[in-house]
Amino acid sequence: MVMDEETKVLRDYLMFTVPHVTVLAGAILGILMIIGVPVNVALGIFAIVYGLMLTVLGLVIRPHVSGILLYRLSMAFFVGLVVVGAVILLYGG
Repeated sequence: MVMDEETKVLRDYLMFTVPHVTVLAGAILGILMIIGVPVNVALGIFAIVYGLMLTVLGLVIRPHVSGILLYRLSMAFFVGLVVVGAVILLYGG
């Protein structure tokens, strides 16, 4: 299976940026839990921050990979994560 250039760029983006963002968002969640923020509020904040960071990274790479279906699905997931975080904060907190 031969990958085109756009797919390689998307693969490299996912491999090298998403783990770093995950660690940062996880650290924020850990700090919120340590300082005693209620679990629902901490998870809502985590989901919003994580989704926003991933969305910003996705928007940065958009000119290179906007034609790939996987990119569109991942952006929908990232925005959905922000929405889920907002729902958790509104109804669960």
